[in-house]
Amino acid sequence: MSDNADTGENAVIIKKYANRRLYNTKSSSYITLDHLSKMTREGIDFRVVDAKTGSDITHQILTQIIMEEEASGEQMLPVNFLRQLIGMYGNSMQSMLPHYLEASMDSFRTNQLKLRKAFEESMGTNPLARLAQQNIAMFQAAAAAFMPGVEQGGVEPVAEEKPAADGDDLAKLRAQMEEMQKKLDQLAK
Repeated sequence: MSDNADTGENAVIIKKYANRRLYNTKSSSYITLDHLSKMTREGIDFRVVDAKTGSDITHQILTQIIMEEEASGEQMLPVNFLRQLIGMYGNSMQSMLPHYLEASMDSFRTNQLKLRKAFEESMGTNPLARLAQQNIAMFQAAAAAFMPGVEQGGVEPVAEEKPAADGDDLAKLRAQMEEMQKKLDQLAK
């Protein structure tokens, strides 16, 4: 979320009270940092203000969310990066770093979207996708071989044979096989 988005007129205002509670003015409900994290992931623009002073504390809250994510085992920031980042405070290049990091993240997101699109487009020509289709076709052919009267499109009615008195087990077995084939055909669709 960029600084420009934080100050947008459509941003949801979150008030932080002295008791550390966060109040969503749009939904008129108290929320947690987890809610704010989810809102961020969903691209919902929000601004956190101190309820007493009215000052914008969005940066502090977002930093707190990152700290909690890092502490919960979802570590994304390498130690070396954190050391370099800390080393930049007070450095003459400090003022340039936020713009550089924001541009780098925007570039990363753009490349991620391009990669995802290329991956989705390649699924049609992907050998693994074709292999899965061949496996389904072979499975249907095997099912047809073991169950007479079955075609790839579905179950054809098989002429009922009158079972002999001791053939009740055979009739039950055929009924079970037909039911299994129906389920397999439904799964193949």
